[in-house]
Amino acid sequence: MLFIDLNCDLGEGAGRDAALMPLVTSANIACGGHAGDEISMRATVALAQRHGVAVGAHPGFNDRANFGRKEWKLSPAVIYQLVTEQVATLARFAPVRHVKPHGALYNLAARDPEVAGAIASAVAGAGGLILYALAGSELVRAGRRQGVRVAEEVFADRTYRSDGSLTPRHEPNALITDEAVAVAQVLRMVREGTVQATDGTEVPIVADTVCVHGDGVQAVEFARRLREELAAAGVTVRALTR
Repeated sequence: MLFIDLNCDLGEGAGRDAALMPLVTSANIACGGHAGDEISMRATVALAQRHGVAVGAHPGFNDRANFGRKEWKLSPAVIYQLVTEQVATLARFAPVRHVKPHGALYNLAARDPEVAGAIASAVAGAGGLILYALAGSELVRAGRRQGVRVAEEVFADRTYRSDGSLTPRHEPNALITDEAVAVAQVLRMVREGTVQATDGTEVPIVADTVCVHGDGVQAVEFARRLREELAAAGVTVRALTR
């Protein structure tokens, strides 16, 4: 039997949290860096708990002006502290089950071993948390070296390059806007363990959790359709266990 976790970045002010929460199994909650404050964290945690959705921290660079999507050059020690503090902030409102870095921090950790190591160390230090990381990335390897439970993450609405990395957003065809194509990509990754890169290459990939972006105009409709298609394909949607 096949299982998959559906995660979504929430508590970021996109205005769709209430509609999306019943459709996902894990919530990555902004915890004061790129977005989020005490009011939003309390509200998003309460919503997650109401729907039985796993609560996760979504730490990012302290850069609200750029929504955490601009890469900052910080030392591993500073990144460790940043992640540690933001996870602890969310933990004031609910037990945290997992950690998924946000935006530029996530992308940097996917390719930079030092950044990945700092994040993995912070997650290891928090004790017993799952680290969400781009499938096949440096962050996956760093987490495993630190003895952290790692969930390899794939994306429904992003295209892949032949090395297994995501096509950068500024490049043509980085985003998949056709719902049918996005759903088909997810089903293939979950059932066959492969994804077709932009150059036609078949790339092996591990799919433990699928990211459903909550800021798209059709985010709710897409999440609902994805759940329906996964069920029809015999794939059970559920949160990961530690």
